[in-house]
Amino acid sequence: MNKKAIILDLDNTIYPVASIGDKLFDELYQLIEQDGSYSGNMEDIKKAIQRTPFQLVAKEFQFSAALTEEALELLMALEYNDTITPFDDYLLTKQIDCLKFLVTTGFKKLQESKIRQLNVFNDFDACYIVDPSVSTLTKKDIFKKIMEQYQLEPEEILVVGDDIHSEIKAGKELGIDTVVYDYNGTHTQLFGYTIITDYKELKKFI
Repeated sequence: MNKKAIILDLDNTIYPVASIGDKLFDELYQLIEQDGSYSGNMEDIKKAIQRTPFQLVAKEFQFSAALTEEALELLMALEYNDTITPFDDYLLTKQIDCLKFLVTTGFKKLQESKIRQLNVFNDFDACYIVDPSVSTLTKKDIFKKIMEQYQLEPEEILVVGDDIHSEIKAGKELGIDTVVYDYNGTHTQLFGYTIITDYKELKKFI
């Protein structure tokens, strides 16, 4: 394959959000439940918050403008300062000899705290946080920036992540090969995508 670079997502790609989600978002969950100005099921909202950028969750579940604003203020100040454990196979990515980039979407302060607690900053040549609350930039924009800055062609890069609507979609639109990391086997019915459940499978795509 002769790839020169890998772009990795963070949430549910390097570590499972479910392992910290209830503790991390407890205050947010309480705020939403107490406010009550949303549609749908609270359990579905909790699951969505752990997998999807908050702005999209607020839109999908029709949060009121006031609830959305209050939740955003809470999230922009949020940090996670407890232990986070990566997926047990994540260490295998360190054995791959190429450029590595971390590109994650979320609130800057919160994402920085996760990277710090995971102790993975030095695993990457560069880390990028796409924060929709302060910028209109997308992961696709960051992928383009990486290609320009490091003089990489699409065929020289591999994008690895769990979200087919985010980093995987962005990679495909740019002509970059993509791999869906599916540790828990949730995408068994997904067609048209390259899927792995363990990072030991990654080398054959490099």
